[in-house]
Amino acid sequence: MDSLAIVILNWNGKKFLEQFLPSVCAFSESATLILADNASTDDSVDFVRENYPSVQVLINSENGGFAKGYNDALKQVKAKNYLLLNSDIEVTKDWLKPLLEVMKDPTVAGCQPKVLSFHNKLLFEHAGASGGFLDRNFFPFCRGRIFDKFEFDDGQYDGTAEVFWATGAALLIRADLFHKVGGFDEAFFAHMEEIDLCWRLKKQGFKFLVVPESKIYHVGGGTLPYLSAKKSFLNFRNSLFLIVKNYDGLLFPKLFYRLILDGVAGFRFFIRGEWSHVGSIIKAHLETFRHLPILLRQRKEIKRSVLENNLNGLYRGSILWARYFKGVTKFKELNQRLFISK
Repeated sequence: MDSLAIVILNWNGKKFLEQFLPSVCAFSESATLILADNASTDDSVDFVRENYPSVQVLINSENGGFAKGYNDALKQVKAKNYLLLNSDIEVTKDWLKPLLEVMKDPTVAGCQPKVLSFHNKLLFEHAGASGGFLDRNFFPFCRGRIFDKFEFDDGQYDGTAEVFWATGAALLIRADLFHKVGGFDEAFFAHMEEIDLCWRLKKQGFKFLVVPESKIYHVGGGTLPYLSAKKSFLNFRNSLFLIVKNYDGLLFPKLFYRLILDGVAGFRFFIRGEWSHVGSIIKAHLETFRHLPILLRQRKEIKRSVLENNLNGLYRGSILWARYFKGVTKFKELNQRLFISK
């Protein structure tokens, strides 16, 4: 069994493989490299086979999105640790060493590097930045990124820290724990499935870390542009899926409150003339209630399996209030006493 398998999920991503696979091969000597192809229709698989024969290729029978794509591929990968890596990422020299070092702690289920923007390497990138958190209404944000506000990296978040979730763009995770909780929830298709996975493992008492000593550069939006209506739909719907499955308190009052908050977001889209995003929010809530029986069954199963609920990294304040009413644009400006940390 290999110690570490780096698994890159690909769908019609030849241009990213041409650009970024060289850095992964050059700086990942200790790992087995695997391309998991989600039934691509371009010639990306042929490109890898011809130019990188040391990279193993697994081909999925369909494009089931990020969640199913990885689930299908990882059933065939025998390794102690998986490092799930987006195809649009440039890695740096010695990026693996700090990540593997923190995994020596058996209480750590997974970790992530610091994620900076490929297009502006001084700026944090949307997908993970320097570690992910959730607020009391379960909106995600990061050290270095609050909604659409991205900070410049001047070392302010360079310390290794426990977080609530680690980004799926570059997630190092123990293989046995990934499979123990059933991997990613395939109903998510893409977006926030890593938050759901982290949350379920935190309910088993494990923790997730960000290790900024390891650094990568992410293009982002390679498959779905950040401003696409489909991405909005997935983000709003999957956020609701997260709540139904994992929130321990009174569920329906929380869902009603989220309906109000999402309605405010819809109004902002409306007055900006972004009609498709309004439709995405409506569709997200309808889809959630259509899936409610399944989600409620999952909720019961998760509650029965809780061993030690690790809430470290949960922000007891409202990130919406902080950002849009108090004008907070930087993580360090948040009231740090509102973060759960034991």
